[in-house]
Amino acid sequence: MSATDFRLLTTGSVSVVADVATGVPTIVHWGPALDAADLIGLESALSRGVPNGELDTVAPLAIVPEHGSGFFGRAGLQGHRADGGAWAPRFTPDASTDVAADLARSFLSTTAIDETAGLAMTTELRLHESGVLDIEAIVRNISDASYQLDALTVTVPLPGRADEMLGFAGRWSNEFQPYRQRLGGGMFSSENRKGRTSHDRVPAVFVGTPGFSEGGGEVWGFHLGWSGNTQRHIELLADGRRYLQMGELLHPGEIELAPGASYTTPTLHAAYSKSGLNGTSHAFHGYLRSRDNLPGLDRPRPILLNTWEAVYFDHDLDTLKGLADRAAQVGVERYVLDDGWFHGRRNDQAGLGDWWVDETVWPDGLEPLITHVRGLGLEFGIWVEPEMVNPDSELYRNHPEWALTTDGYEATLGRHQLVLDVANPEVFDYLLDKLNRLLADHDVGYVKWDMNRDLVQSSGADGRAGVHHQTAAVYRLFAELSARHPDVEIESCSSGGARADFKVLENTCRIWTSDCNDALERHMIQRGFALLFPPEIMGAHIGPTRSHTTNRQHDLSFRAGTAMFGHLGIEWNLLSASERDLTVLAEVIALHKRLRPLLHGGRAVGFDHPDASLRIHGVISDDLSTAVVAVAKLSAGASGLPTPMRLTGLDETARYRIEYVPLPDTNMGPHRQLPGWFEAGVETTGRALATVGIELPAQHAETLLLFELTRV
Repeated sequence: MSATDFRLLTTGSVSVVADVATGVPTIVHWGPALDAADLIGLESALSRGVPNGELDTVAPLAIVPEHGSGFFGRAGLQGHRADGGAWAPRFTPDASTDVAADLARSFLSTTAIDETAGLAMTTELRLHESGVLDIEAIVRNISDASYQLDALTVTVPLPGRADEMLGFAGRWSNEFQPYRQRLGGGMFSSENRKGRTSHDRVPAVFVGTPGFSEGGGEVWGFHLGWSGNTQRHIELLADGRRYLQMGELLHPGEIELAPGASYTTPTLHAAYSKSGLNGTSHAFHGYLRSRDNLPGLDRPRPILLNTWEAVYFDHDLDTLKGLADRAAQVGVERYVLDDGWFHGRRNDQAGLGDWWVDETVWPDGLEPLITHVRGLGLEFGIWVEPEMVNPDSELYRNHPEWALTTDGYEATLGRHQLVLDVANPEVFDYLLDKLNRLLADHDVGYVKWDMNRDLVQSSGADGRAGVHHQTAAVYRLFAELSARHPDVEIESCSSGGARADFKVLENTCRIWTSDCNDALERHMIQRGFALLFPPEIMGAHIGPTRSHTTNRQHDLSFRAGTAMFGHLGIEWNLLSASERDLTVLAEVIALHKRLRPLLHGGRAVGFDHPDASLRIHGVISDDLSTAVVAVAKLSAGASGLPTPMRLTGLDETARYRIEYVPLPDTNMGPHRQLPGWFEAGVETTGRALATVGIELPAQHAETLLLFELTRV
């Protein structure tokens, strides 16, 4: 080994150093920036000793670590031939394949080979300008016999100072619930077998120095871009090393590689920050914003009204037209007709799969409603759930064999529905034809694409486990439909936020964060979501006074202020709203439109505060000239007044004017006197705001205050 075996990828304040002499490369550094001079002597500095009682050589902690090399953690590649052979491969650099490095563009590709096992392994690393590191591994069967692949995961070493993890659990209507855990001995594992990204086992984790926070500590963030089954493992080895490993979770027998065939892991997206979670979020947000494949993100995100909580399945033309009138009155820009428009769909027990307009409810079709909506100047959108079928449907009666089930067993229902085998070419063609006709025959610019159940015992037509091929087929369906209708935007929805990942965003432009519109619950849901996704992708709706998922009531100002920081929408029967509510709603929407360029283009940040009853967050413009900050009081708290709010991330040498922006009808709370600066605003430096802070008033629980900052 020599220093020339090290490859340096660097951009901005982040660098990756990979050792390509270990067969499959080993990441020896990922974190603060280095330059070429720092590589001199690094090989010797990082050469590990061998303690008594261990093997004579140290197995590298490679991107795909090998049991065959003496690695006793989880092998990155697991599989075998039909006779049980090739189960512990050992890869060496492939002399016939050059290391493909474009270091100026921060890209590295290497191929290693095991002639005995008949396998080749290619790994690719790309460090984006945003600071996000993408890693993929590709295994290819170079033998003339098939190879049963059980697992292929990507492994990244963790530094010893990374001693605490932040992950996410949750459930329907309560997604992205954070939990923390110190990393002790042994392994932490999380496996998702639900066939979709899931509410409760989000494929993301943040590991950092003890006590890392919104704005403090070193953080290494990871997200697996995949909408199917996933696995995540963090292990501390007996030799002192620690690593993270993520990849697709494969059911038994799911992937068999024929001679010449290959399998590519989902992309592991990783971000490093020396400034807490804000830094990793900024990298992930910048990465997603840099993509050029999402329709609609190059223009202001239209404020929408969704009809679901207004009418549910009770579709009546006059009611729906009246709802559109009210929507236009308050400034809505897009109208989305939710579930209930298609054949036989009077409740959630029938109709899925029959994707044509129900003639009994819509005798003249959807055109009268679409014409009315478009005449008001609103875009028109529609709800679909193409991957599902009700047993009570024409499609299932004609083609029960199209369901993704296992022969010989009674199928498990979820929400009165089964899953269609989209990987079956006949099913794929049927769905593509129906969806293509829907969009070709109607002036539809937006599709809310739902997916409302987990996959259970899901076998394809060949009898093998079918989740992997199902997931890939759904991606193809998205892509084919987008190719035919490139101006149509697609929203990813899955019982709320159960399909929220970077891969689904290759063909969708919005994620429905949660079916819960309760503003109090939404604060924690949106906080977790925002660690990965920028505000313009986060569906956030103003619901009715009483939440339909929690039965809790909130003032309109709290509901509106909470939804303000996402892709704003309304999910509320405005026909039952008072004239005062409509006036307030129009004012809120006008405020959002004024702030929208900042909210959807700036840097989303969270601010640390010792009072756990407060959530303080906001958005700062890239040039640090403006900011908007929300102070949400989530519970009563222990103190009558909080300690001063410190705002970091501004230009410390500049002066800022900070002003309270009253949301209409805000009932701030009991106080005899407001802070001295509150009514007239105040000017002070960014350094003073970051180090000393600014006093806040007393607040009732479940209220929100909004502030604007402008550099003067």
